Amino acid sequence: MNTETISFATGNGNTSAFVALPDKPNDKGVLVVQEWWGLNPHIKDIAERYASEGLTAVAPDLYRGKLAKDPEEAGQMMKGLSLGDGLDTIQNAAVAARDKYHISKLGITGFCMGGTYALRAACVLDDFSAAAPFYGDVPDDEILKKLSVPAIFISGTKDAWINREKVAGLEQAAKRFQLPLESLKYSADHAFFNDTRPEVFDAEAAKDAWFRVIKFFSENLK
Repeated sequence: MNTETISFATGNGNTSAFVALPDKPNDKGVLVVQEWWGLNPHIKDIAERYASEGLTAVAPDLYRGKLAKDPEEAGQMMKGLSLGDGLDTIQNAAVAARDKYHISKLGITGFCMGGTYALRAACVLDDFSAAAPFYGDVPDDEILKKLSVPAIFISGTKDAWINREKVAGLEQAAKRFQLPLESLKYSADHAFFNDTRPEVFDAEAAKDAWFRVIKFFSENLK
């Protein structure tokens, strides 16, 4: 596996993305959106895991080089990132990835803040063929009803932020609008996939979620 950094322009200035390349190049890829901490080693590790599964993984830097040192700073940085800027960065990363790596089928995933962006991007941008957001916030119905690509929403029933009520609302909207969305719930806390945070990491749930998401992308990025 090879990794590299690519630079690209956005409406709010230049930024970059970490890219992990599979051993056998192909036209399938996934865009990995960071948590509120920034483009840290954990997100890069996830990108490398996708590459080991045969997908070109692109992780754009929404904070343009900044990393949060603690939850307070992470919260401030997340609030300081406008929704429009985040979506624009994601869209331009997708364009850059398609152009440079000849990707024809691109999925999107993300965690926490990145899950929020991944689901919304799948609703409002035409760049993605499938989406797998992890415990991100749910957009309002006017946005959500635009979802037309297959999506799998992963959440934890012990999550106090993306709580049972929010997930139930998403499930009801999916039925109401006949959306191509599956809800996958685990008896786990917020950020249960993050193996650098032992206080919330759930190895069993993370392993199963990874298996399900890889299967999901393999079926929907054809």
